[in-house]
Amino acid sequence: LAPPLPAPGQRIQWGRLYGAASALALASAAHRHPGLLVAVVEDVQAAVRLSAELGFFLGQGAGGATEASLPVLGFPDWETLPYDVFSPLPELVSERLLTLHRLPGLKRGVLVVPASTLLQRLPPRDYVDGHSLVLALGERLDLDQTRARLEQAGYNCVSQVIAHGEFAVRGSLLDVFPMGSTEPYRIDLFDDEVESIRTFDPETQRTRDKVTRIRLLPAREFPLDDQGVSAFRQRYRAEVEGDPNRSLIYRGVSEGRAPGGLEYYLPLFFESTATLFDYLPEGALVAEAQGVREAAAAFMATVA
Repeated sequence: LAPPLPAPGQRIQWGRLYGAASALALASAAHRHPGLLVAVVEDVQAAVRLSAELGFFLGQGAGGATEASLPVLGFPDWETLPYDVFSPLPELVSERLLTLHRLPGLKRGVLVVPASTLLQRLPPRDYVDGHSLVLALGERLDLDQTRARLEQAGYNCVSQVIAHGEFAVRGSLLDVFPMGSTEPYRIDLFDDEVESIRTFDPETQRTRDKVTRIRLLPAREFPLDDQGVSAFRQRYRAEVEGDPNRSLIYRGVSEGRAPGGLEYYLPLFFESTATLFDYLPEGALVAEAQGVREAAAAFMATVA
């Protein structure tokens, strides 16, 4: 199966793709297209289904990835209603931030994204890189400064690390569960030098494998440092009518907290925002499933 690919600026249609044939066609296109393929689908359920089918057709079955396989990335939805009082799960935010971090340098592969997620405003590209932190063996590390940087990046200081976006300091040990990571890390210091970095089990707290360096992505898609709070307060008063102190969102941010549902106010933290298209590498090819336009219109109606 080798469906035709469009020339730059051209739009073509594929038809008669029943069952998993659309995933097979996209897999064929991903192998032949010299860049990233972006598959936009109607909703979260369609994204989960297509990702599983693409994993099979691109050689990522039960045996795992092979040399010939291409990566299948997801950019998950928050899975909350617009302006609801609930925030997305940390695991979803972790996967989103990891994808945003990887996308600009991704040469090949497939990105699967629901229509509603594609319509969301995102932090500018320099936010993700500017609020990241790299730790490596042998580096000097000031615990107080690192603690302050982690808190500015949205990490929560806890007594025991068990979830994404948490860190703990015990003597010369720093435990941290970075966003985008599948495991937390334990950093052992000798004086102010990083002596060892190990993964550990969050349930048993026992260390596992040694690593030489880790990258800490920001814990949220918006900044809650002094500058971010000040910018939010100013733009909130300019955009929203009425007494801002009657708003739980406004009062929470003013106190340096992240109240439930704050994600939908993300544009108030930045002078300008981005879309997912701003993160895509040059030469990306976009495939749009049937029903995407209707799903996008329904989502905008829900927002309104």
